[in-house]
Amino acid sequence: MVTFRFHQYQVVGRALPSASDEHPKIYRMKLWATNEVRAKSKFWYFLRKLKKVKKSNGQVLAINEIFEKFPTKVKNYGIWLRYQSRTGYHNMYKEYRDTTLNGSVEQMYTEMASRHRVRHPCIQIIKTATVPANLCKRDSTKQFHNAKIKFPLVFKKVRPPTRKLKTTYKATKPNLFM
Repeated sequence: MVTFRFHQYQVVGRALPSASDEHPKIYRMKLWATNEVRAKSKFWYFLRKLKKVKKSNGQVLAINEIFEKFPTKVKNYGIWLRYQSRTGYHNMYKEYRDTTLNGSVEQMYTEMASRHRVRHPCIQIIKTATVPANLCKRDSTKQFHNAKIKFPLVFKKVRPPTRKLKTTYKATKPNLFM
């Protein structure tokens, strides 16, 4: 079982009811965070930017972790994101192949850190989607769509059949190529 650092959460919240507005509008967001506390914090961060609602005059109605329906099937995921670099804000679209959306988001954070030197707080995920094979754009995901793909076994170490036949030093050099 692979455990991921980032989990997908659904946070539902609203502004506190007041005399002028007894039934305030309810907002729902899907976000990635390391735990529920950080998910709530991100929820208030985005809601404060989008609407005139902040934590002091609002309430969280529910918070749930979202799990993958089929976590053993490999799928193509598209991630639309916005990130802050040293020069400004940039929009980007990335594609990944993984069994879960959390795994592909983890790949995205790792790749953004390595290729673009962007720390995870500077990244905002706008949208995610499962992309069918015919709509994939990136060559890095398209190369695995071949049904007859083969991965050669480059290094095979021949092991002795029993522990009694195991030796530290051999008289002849082992033949390691196939």
